Amino acid sequence: MSSRDAFYITTPIYYVNGAPHIGHAYTTIAADTAARWQRLAGRDVRFLTGVDEHGQKVLEAAQARGMTPKAHCDDMVVGWRAMMEQLNISHDRFIRTTDDDHEALVADVLQRLWDRGEIYEDQYVGWYLVKDEVFVTEKEKDERIASGELKPEHFRQIEERNYFFRMSKYADQLVAHIEAHPDFIQPTNRRNEVLGFLRKGLGDLCISRPKERMGWGIELPFDADFVTYVWFDALLNYLTGTGYRPDVADGSPYWPASYHLIGKDILTTHSVYWTTMLLAMGVPLPQHIYAHGWWVSADGAKMSKSTGNVIDVTKLVEAFGVDASRYFFLREIRFGADGGFSYEGFLGRYNTDLANDLGNLAHRGLSMTSKWLGGAVPERAAPHGSLLALANEVVPQVAAAYDTLQFKEALEGVMRLASAANKHIDSEEPWRLNREGATEALGQVMRDVLEVCALAGLLLLPVMPTKARELLAKLGIGDDAARAALSELVGGGAPLELLSAGFEVTAGDPLFPRFREMPALIAEMFAAEEEPKHIPLPELDWIAFEDFSKVQLRVGKVLTADDHPKADKLLVLTVDVGEARPRTICAGIKSAFAPADLVGRSVVVVVNLKPRKLRGIPSEGMILAAGDKAVVDLLSVKADPGEVVR
Repeated sequence: MSSRDAFYITTPIYYVNGAPHIGHAYTTIAADTAARWQRLAGRDVRFLTGVDEHGQKVLEAAQARGMTPKAHCDDMVVGWRAMMEQLNISHDRFIRTTDDDHEALVADVLQRLWDRGEIYEDQYVGWYLVKDEVFVTEKEKDERIASGELKPEHFRQIEERNYFFRMSKYADQLVAHIEAHPDFIQPTNRRNEVLGFLRKGLGDLCISRPKERMGWGIELPFDADFVTYVWFDALLNYLTGTGYRPDVADGSPYWPASYHLIGKDILTTHSVYWTTMLLAMGVPLPQHIYAHGWWVSADGAKMSKSTGNVIDVTKLVEAFGVDASRYFFLREIRFGADGGFSYEGFLGRYNTDLANDLGNLAHRGLSMTSKWLGGAVPERAAPHGSLLALANEVVPQVAAAYDTLQFKEALEGVMRLASAANKHIDSEEPWRLNREGATEALGQVMRDVLEVCALAGLLLLPVMPTKARELLAKLGIGDDAARAALSELVGGGAPLELLSAGFEVTAGDPLFPRFREMPALIAEMFAAEEEPKHIPLPELDWIAFEDFSKVQLRVGKVLTADDHPKADKLLVLTVDVGEARPRTICAGIKSAFAPADLVGRSVVVVVNLKPRKLRGIPSEGMILAAGDKAVVDLLSVKADPGEVVR
């Protein structure tokens, strides 16, 4: 449908009733960075974000406030728009599912699918999870109660007439597409998760709610007694946001989407429900669905203010600045993985990368040029060989990393440049050249340093648009010149030929002043509590952290379990730990578990224990269990196979 000069990226639409938190900020910063990069590269970009405003919870919250649902949403959306503004988000549209064009598109699509027999009426009998507003099977209900996650009163047994989408009809077609396009769902462990889900068998999808039970939604065009539920409302926003029209052959110049960015908790809705909807509509699937991980505390604990580990993005921005906050979240972890957060870690990253490396480089280069060369950018001699070689290596790597949403790798490349230029200053000793009157040599050194500053500024524009622009302005590169220079760089242009000789630079204040202690805004969030009474620890055979850090723990899912043919106390398991193939593990847990009890269970696996044979069968890891002389239970983690246990 679209020209591939177009780049279309979306965040999920966020639930309007909630307050913005780190997960929302993270997804939105990532999408914004990708959109800014593609704009700088000259592509026609469409960046969509927004809020989901229909549903039972919105209706109940509005009633509790004595407001209409729409008035309630109008009030709640203010906080979401404020988050976008605070984080300097450059979206092309902020969509609301109450927008007129969206409601019209939803009704149009529903009618077309009804007319083609893709939607049918049936009687639903089963369980309804009230808090999530979803139907669940008997097995799902029992599992969630048994896990302690929910209680019986969270579920309501319902028998009612409803409408269903023939989702099961498209299961095989979707599996074939995923297998033919390995990068369709990313990262790989999420792709495998979706394939596993599909191979268990796919049912049809209930897509309606009776008005008498839930009246806040878009009315079904073929039955005025019902409204559509979230799947044929919220998910269609991605088409609405492109100006899509079902009655036009090309639909929209921006479709298919280049990237849908989502959190891993909504993987199934986007990679199964949404994609089968598109297949039924005859609309091409998006190019990529990318499910990123979660931010947790550095020790893996759940975030909460009572434990002092809550991430307050607003306070981070107020204390360190929006650009530094954007940088941290994209630099700290590989996009797609979970990340551990601490304020001390944030401060350390800020000081190391931004204050010491990049900020120090810029301030040294600009200050020395101002003091010793009258502030004028020196004439260009041949670039320094090692700096030029590094720049030629880094630029295409950074471009490729941005193109594939590998933000950490992109920023690591930029910091390699900054570090190398700082070392160049130390080795060339411009203060000595100035003292000795070696003006020409001094000019060559400072020109190289300023060129690296300019190159770093250009490559950081998508992540830190304000600070990078400030740095480039000090070097005489305005917005239009920056776009032209970056486009030329990506096309293979000379990376250290960016500045105009004679431009008068000014040092000004450092881009990123160093923090010698935690800013008061952050420190005051968690006032020191009274020191607990000291109780000495027992005498143990202590190990150093360095020893413990060598142990690599991952979540595994038991696929099969059988008795060991030659050992009475051992079971032989195959365990998915998120790798290309499952591992075989022999575990001495037969006294506590029957093989059938283990299949499907999540366990914690030591994955870097050297493989060995146990009574003739190779064992490729160790399962963690509780107990002393006898096994009491297995250590379990609610996470996906392959997730790192910290």
